[in-house]
Amino acid sequence: MPLSYKIIPVLLVIFLTSSVPVNADFSKILLTNDDGWAVAQIRAQRDALTKAGFDVILSAPAENESGTGSSTKTPTTLTQPCEYDTCATGSPAEGFNQSDPFLNYVNAFPVDSVKYGIQSLAPKLFDGSKPDFVVSGPNVGNNVGTTTLISGTVGAACEAALEGIPSAAFSGDSTAQVSYTTLDSDPTSKASLAASIYASLTVKFVQALLGNSTSSILPKGISLNVNYPATDNCADATDFHFVLSRIESNTGATDVQTCGSHNLPSETSVIDTSGCYSSVSVFNASTKSDVDAATQAVVLNKLSGILTCLPS
Repeated sequence: MPLSYKIIPVLLVIFLTSSVPVNADFSKILLTNDDGWAVAQIRAQRDALTKAGFDVILSAPAENESGTGSSTKTPTTLTQPCEYDTCATGSPAEGFNQSDPFLNYVNAFPVDSVKYGIQSLAPKLFDGSKPDFVVSGPNVGNNVGTTTLISGTVGAACEAALEGIPSAAFSGDSTAQVSYTTLDSDPTSKASLAASIYASLTVKFVQALLGNSTSSILPKGISLNVNYPATDNCADATDFHFVLSRIESNTGATDVQTCGSHNLPSETSVIDTSGCYSSVSVFNASTKSDVDAATQAVVLNKLSGILTCLPS
């Protein structure tokens, strides 16, 4: 459908991505967030996933909808421009980039964006198929502990899991709410560099998870919450490490046994540890709470090749 808003140019951004081949059985990715369809982070992530060989549909809110959790509403016609003037007042409730139908906005909440991507865009753009996996984020700022309850990034990942599509929410500390154009106009800014690093890390994570999956990627109704620490002392994607964690600190919990313990570290303690450690928590998409040891073990086994332990 013809639209009147601006055409967004293709970005030529170089990323440090892994050379791991894409699992042909799980190559279709739906990408969403809560910061909006035109922020630097989601466009960097889209380009990195595409460069790595994934087929990617972007379906995200028309503007910043941070903190909306699992809220939902009926998408409406734009009464003001999309963020960074990427679509005009009066544009339809759902729209796309005129030069690339795989770049889509929804004028509603993150949950509505992922619903539209799964139910409407994927059948059309993936030749009748559903997405194999939903990447939500990377978010501008971390989503740890109780913040997951109000995070739209986490809410979108939950909605995907509840609709039967495995998912993960990703968040990074060293990011800012800036336009995708910053990646090209100011590539050495902190926000641009962080977006590139986090995009590379997410590709590595997704390749490891999907590459080690056969009949299923994650248990039904389960999602993952991944948080990246600040890039201040971690200037390259190769500096980072993934650590299995839990959303809420609970020294009395009996988690999966790993790193010599039956109690996983909290997300906060992981990303606060010196040495570029990223937290990976397994949670229930219905309750946004930690899962039992048996479910954690499924993820531990799938990601064993990239997981490490915190220094003692």
